[in-house]
Amino acid sequence: MSKYIEFKDVKKIYKMGEVEINALNGADFTIDEGEFVIIAGASGAGKTTILNILGGMDKTTSGNITVDGNRIDKLNNKQLITYRRHDIGFVFQFYNLIQNLTAIENVELATQICKDPLNIEEVIESVGLTSRKDNFPSQLSGGEQQRVAIARALAKNPKLLLCDEPTGALDYNTGKAILKLLQDTGRKMGKTVVVITQNLSITPMGDKLIKVRNGKIENQEINKNPTPVERIEW
Repeated sequence: MSKYIEFKDVKKIYKMGEVEINALNGADFTIDEGEFVIIAGASGAGKTTILNILGGMDKTTSGNITVDGNRIDKLNNKQLITYRRHDIGFVFQFYNLIQNLTAIENVELATQICKDPLNIEEVIESVGLTSRKDNFPSQLSGGEQQRVAIARALAKNPKLLLCDEPTGALDYNTGKAILKLLQDTGRKMGKTVVVITQNLSITPMGDKLIKVRNGKIENQEINKNPTPVERIEW
């Protein structure tokens, strides 16, 4: 049976002048539909390269990548735009909200470019921001801005939710609340969620842990009993 997501001997070489950097050096892993996956590793290990390729923001040098039966490594630039638009929800470390739009307008904007969006008001409510929906990003705390970013990604109704260090700019308690939100909404909505992190302490919350080292997958571990975020300390 084929996996929902499969990376097969994926290599990515960046050329900086005369120098070649092997960001990925034959990465192999699989992810099942609906899994909450943590991809962990030190800075420069290749985590973000995996996320960028999986999210259609970058291309492989070689290797096969399948997402829901589609070979995304074969897509051209125009097809990658469609893939990002309809299938991927991004959550970034620094939120990337549009400053002159309110919280709800930021979410609404994302729904205008996809084919099967969710109800905006319901998504805003699901991330606990109904009372703040008419505020601009500058009037929101870091945690609230990240909730808007998560709502924006979820409202597109994507196949994959990709989160790059989503708690990196947040304090401890706010970070935990954001991880709980991702874990809970992923389960409730049946989304496949991939979280990139350097923080190995949060790995028990995942259904699967993929450890990256020097551009290769060091190991993959299935976690049959994920720990609720509230019980994780770091």
